[in-house]
Amino acid sequence: MTKAVRYDEFGGIEVLRVDDVDRPVPEDGQVLVRVRAAGINPGEAAIRTGAMADIFPSTFPSGQGSDLAGVVAEVGAGVDRFSVGDEVIGFSEKRAAQAELVLVDVDNLTPKPRNVSWEVAGGLYVAGVTAWRAVHSVQLEQGEAVVVSAAAGGVGSLAVQLARRAGATVIGLASERNHEWLQSHGVIPVAYGAGVAERIETAAPGGVDAFIDTHGGGYVELALALGVSVERIDTIADFAAAAKYGVKTEPGTDARPGAEVLAELAALIADGHLEVPIANVYPLAQVRQAYTELERRHTHGKIVLEP
Repeated sequence: MTKAVRYDEFGGIEVLRVDDVDRPVPEDGQVLVRVRAAGINPGEAAIRTGAMADIFPSTFPSGQGSDLAGVVAEVGAGVDRFSVGDEVIGFSEKRAAQAELVLVDVDNLTPKPRNVSWEVAGGLYVAGVTAWRAVHSVQLEQGEAVVVSAAAGGVGSLAVQLARRAGATVIGLASERNHEWLQSHGVIPVAYGAGVAERIETAAPGGVDAFIDTHGGGYVELALALGVSVERIDTIADFAAAAKYGVKTEPGTDARPGAEVLAELAALIADGHLEVPIANVYPLAQVRQAYTELERRHTHGKIVLEP
């Protein structure tokens, strides 16, 4: 037997539990990974409540989670790219990553560089690939100004760094306690709240060229009020506004395979060109506490589970 996060009905944090389940057996093209770290994400909380049931229907009992990093425990037939003992980063398409042992399609894995920590690797997929695709979707050019909302969050903290690497002037909306971190990464910090439009205009006297919204709650409208064209606005959170105004939702038109983007991001981290802030690490048994912290929506960086 092995342990995995499960829930039997839509609901709040109280429906989560850690169960003993049968050891998974890899089929053709699958790899069994012993998970060393698994990230958690706001989208998983929304799926668990049933808020996204039309997009992500659930069969109960349901597992949870996409992000993972670990060690190959077993390989199925036809797998020759990985061997038992290899350290890997990847993702589950079955919402099953928050577990001790997880089956992963071989195409959803990439080798983990030795100097990338487990917690960083385990929390990389959703936030990293989302940030990468959002930045590419707004097609930044050298010297352009881009605003990123929730700039110190799991996705935002990576998006601002990738936008800087694209040569943009980056304005990060965040609470004041995160301004020092943003400044240390070449980002112009701006506090959110009343008067934010005026503060952005002061930070970008030449105007704002693009806007990446990682939070929702009126930032698409703010981008439009700042004069940003709809094709240069990307939201990962406000799908109602995207449908209403015709702005983008990542991945836009430049969607490479997830494992390929993971490999690129992992190489940047290994070389010291990208930082993944880790807000907290919890043992698997404290999955409820981890999501309690996540759902306060004031986290700087990623929260990670360690099975």
